[in-house]
Amino acid sequence: MRSLRGLIGVLLLSACAIGTSEDDSSRFPTSSAYPPGTMERIEFTAGVAEGWRISALRTPERPDADWKVVIITGTPSWSEYWAPTIAGLPQDRELIVADRPGFRTSEPEDAVRDLAKQAEALSPMLEAREGQRVLLVGQSFGAPVATLMAARHPDRVDAMVLVSAYFGDRGPTARRLFGTGRLFQGVLPRDFRNSIAEMSAQADQLPAVWAALRGLDQPIVFIHGDADTFVPIEADQRIANEYGHTLITVPEGDHFLNACCVPALLAAMEQAISEAEGRAAAAPPPPASDPDPAGGPALR
Repeated sequence: MRSLRGLIGVLLLSACAIGTSEDDSSRFPTSSAYPPGTMERIEFTAGVAEGWRISALRTPERPDADWKVVIITGTPSWSEYWAPTIAGLPQDRELIVADRPGFRTSEPEDAVRDLAKQAEALSPMLEAREGQRVLLVGQSFGAPVATLMAARHPDRVDAMVLVSAYFGDRGPTARRLFGTGRLFQGVLPRDFRNSIAEMSAQADQLPAVWAALRGLDQPIVFIHGDADTFVPIEADQRIANEYGHTLITVPEGDHFLNACCVPALLAAMEQAISEAEGRAAAAPPPPASDPDPAGGPALR
């Protein structure tokens, strides 16, 4: 029992070095630390037949926001860790970040090990107002989920940022926590138990993720801290080079850039947005419709 308590303590202090699953933290402020109206907690129905109830944190609606930022979190999935990023967001942007299925107050109780099902469950977050574009951000374990979302809904995702992306390469901290966690998985608290379960199932699903990443046409920006001990930066450097995408290195940044390095993360988001806007501006206009030979209205 003592060893189990010690393991849980290590998990809480290491995997959650930026706080706990509750709405408090000694390292950075969570939603309750900000003035009313900065962000709000909502629920939506998952986009799968099970209709799970999903909890999310978002900015209030901003009618002038021309971009919506959709965050797919890592594991364990705790949206409160994104409160500093939400608070630092420019006023012409909206943001939503969910507790993924199986975490915190989101349903179901057990882990959802299928990455594609996670992608579909979270797809309602891609809904946007007419004329509003979507930046999809995948953090750590959420990066492959976001990749599948973008591949399944290419018309709803205009650009992507992959943050400390985890595609199976573990650093020393992740190896230690995952290896020890598997030994005690059955008696761990729900969020940590589900985290171990979904990580165990990731490897067999990566071929589909690689195929999806290869087929994406949207601008993609990788960002990674060079002090990350959970996922080695060399892994993302290799992937970004192989697939021809930009990699931004954050000096002394750890795995949790949404807490340690918010300005750098926001800059990466704006870079992806700028690339998408530049591509749209350079695109040739659609061809004009030919007039009707009989002198009627143009064909559409």
